[in-house]
Amino acid sequence: MPRYLVQLTHGDDHIACVKALETVERYGSHLLTHTNWGCKAGAHSGWLIAEFASHDEAMQIVPPQFREDARIVEVERFSKDDIAAMVAELED
Repeated sequence: MPRYLVQLTHGDDHIACVKALETVERYGSHLLTHTNWGCKAGAHSGWLIAEFASHDEAMQIVPPQFREDARIVEVERFSKDDIAAMVAELED
């Protein structure tokens, strides 16, 4: 199943952080417990990487208030063999 990075962005002041966290908590504890936040470092976003069947399914876990600005990216890991195959394609 594909893995997606879900990024939730909010305003850069303390009130915006609190409101964002409250929204996520109300929307579902699973979202709150699996999202990492950068607020204390000045990066006012939360990030979650999880498996979903599709981009649309990933969007469904995003609270409606965040959907317009949410960023959802399909991500994958590459092995050494994958990299070697890509290099070999370039050499052909």
